[in-house]
Amino acid sequence: MQTLASEIRKEHTMTKIVIVLVIIISLALLGCAGMSQTEQRTLSGGAIGAAGGAIIGAFAGSAGLGAAIGGAVGAGGGYLYGKHKESEQNAYQQGYNAGRQSQ
Repeated sequence: MQTLASEIRKEHTMTKIVIVLVIIISLALLGCAGMSQTEQRTLSGGAIGAAGGAIIGAFAGSAGLGAAIGGAVGAGGGYLYGKHKESEQNAYQQGYNAGRQSQ
């Protein structure tokens, strides 16, 4: 009986975490209007990482720790991906400008 009650509490806690994370992600994405693409990717990566970490952490026993670790890893990944896309765009622009000047 105690394991059933424990499982129900875990599911209830999980539902609350998911609802809160959906609200946070929605508010974060609405606030991205004045941000650079790298900043948007960093924020999105952090939010997605926190959500994933909270879900995994809830099953492992510590949703807060999972969210913190997932958020940090996601933000780092989002930042690195944003910087990569920035350098890709800069290289494209340089090639485009060089091609226009040679005509």
